[in-house]
Parts: sequence; structure tokens; C-alpha cells
Amino acid sequence: MKSVEFMQLITAVHELDHHQRKLLSAALNELSDESKVLELIEVCFDARSACPHCASVELYRHGLVSGLQRYYCKSCHKTFNALTGTPLARLREKPKWLNYLAAMTQSLTVRQSASDSGVHRNTSFRWRHRFLSWITQDRPSTLHGITEADETYLLESDKGKRNLERKARKRGGNATKRGISDEQVCVLVARDRSGQTLDFVTGKGPLTKPLLTTSLKPVLDVAALLVSDANPTYMAFCHAEGISHEVVNLSQGQRVNGAYHVQNVNAYHSRFKQWLEHFHGVATKYLPNYLGWRRSFEQHRQLAPETLLNAALGNFQYLTVT
Repeated sequence: MKSVEFMQLITAVHELDHHQRKLLSAALNELSDESKVLELIEVCFDARSACPHCASVELYRHGLVSGLQRYYCKSCHKTFNALTGTPLARLREKPKWLNYLAAMTQSLTVRQSASDSGVHRNTSFRWRHRFLSWITQDRPSTLHGITEADETYLLESDKGKRNLERKARKRGGNATKRGISDEQVCVLVARDRSGQTLDFVTGKGPLTKPLLTTSLKPVLDVAALLVSDANPTYMAFCHAEGISHEVVNLSQGQRVNGAYHVQNVNAYHSRFKQWLEHFHGVATKYLPNYLGWRRSFEQHRQLAPETLLNAALGNFQYLTVT
């Protein structure tokens, strides 16, 4: 815009009424948010600077599309941008991403998030799980020292599914079978004394030794000491794998066994379930996403929209820690 035209625009601003100024302010903020989003996207890509198709680093710039730098790969001869190969590829309305992520940091529902960011509720739901799909990978690789492990159970939910294999339950309902059954989904949580947390959705029904071997064995440090309740599954797993093990027999009223307890992991279960109630039911299909979301809250007490966007783009916080 030429300087003369710009000065005319400035003069015209004084003639705007309150509603028009509010619309103009919102438009300017949206432009500001878009530049922030584009900058974060490009910074994340610059950290890896590789072709998402063949991992080659022999690239050159190939123009701009929708504000993002486009690249051409000399090896596979394909073009791409910083979002190619990420869950955020082809998502539109980038200026609204930070507002939406701000709603996520407040744990707002799908409809509340849609209202706050000015998108449709279906878009809000789709964005939520696009952003969360890589955040679930933001997790520690190893647990060290005294590590508490315990499982909790959630009623299986097919919320949103059109063709149910069972009779629908009213408002979530209750299990038809007593105790732990194939109607319950097991969530295993392991947490060391430094606060590093890992969670696993092991499937329906009770926890088994093979599930523990698959889940816990790869992530426990060789010198780790596992603390659990008196569930014999943990004893069999530790005995078979040669892992140091201490038991706290909660069923007999034992809360602490010397320096050993499972209060940290049980408190985590409690916080997670209380937080989950806010969403009025979560489909089992998306349970790993919500576990990752909650884990991010636990790891980053002051969770900012930019932090969530970084994780959604693969710039993980846990994985950079040695």
C-alpha cells in the first residue's frame, strides 16, 4: 500500500463506530496470530530440515504457498512444506490455531472450544485430535530409580460410533458384569519419583504378565525398583525379568512399606479421572490422546498454546531431555 493510501486509511479509522473498530481489532489480531503460527511452524521445520518423503537434506526453496515456504527435494523430486507429513497438514484457518490451543490449555469442551475460536463444533473435534495425535508421543523414554506402577479401569465407551455391537447405554451407564471384566478398559500408569510418567492402554479386562512385559520392560532402567500393590501379576513379571520389586499390600490397609508406596501413581489416577469427567465421556478409541493431553499438563504446569503447537509438530519436550 502506498503511503498516501495508508494515511487515508488511518484517517478513516477515526470515523469508525464501536462495532466497526471491534471488527477491525479482531482482524488485526488474527493477522498477528497467523504470523506467530507461521513462524512457529517454520522454526520447528528448521530444526530438522529434511524431506518428509525420503529424509534427504538436499533441498532448495520452491516458492511460497499460503504463507509457508515450499521446498523441492533434489533426491526424490517431490515438493512439500513444513507441515507435510505431520497431523496438521492441510488444516485450514491457521490464524485461529492459537486461540483454539488456548482453549485446550483450559480443558474446555469441544463446543466451548469451538465457540471461543470461532469454528464449527465438528472442526473443533477434528482439530482436537489432530493436535493431540503427536502429543501422545511426548513421553519419557526411560523411568529411573523407585518407580510406582498401578492400573486403573475405565468403562469401555463407543461414544460417537454409529454401529454398536451391544445395546446402547443411557448417559454412559454402568457395566453389566461385576468386578473387572471385558467391559472395562485397563490403563496402566508408571511414575518415578522425579515425576516422569508413562501410561499404556493395555486393552479390555485385567492386566496380565505378557502385557506388563510388553509395556513396562522396555522403559524400566536396569537399576529401577518397581513398587506395586499386591497384585500377583507384578510379582510374576518382576520375578521373570529379574527386576527389583517391593509390595505395598493395600487390601490389608498397608499404605506405606518403609520408603515405598504407590501414593504418587494413585493420586495421578485420581487427578486424571476427575479431569476426564469434565468432558462428559470419552470414547475408548481416543483414550490415548487424552492420556497424552493430561501428561502434558502434568509435565508443563504453565502449559502455553505455543507449547502444544510445538508438540503437535513433533518438537517434543520429553524427548529432548537426556
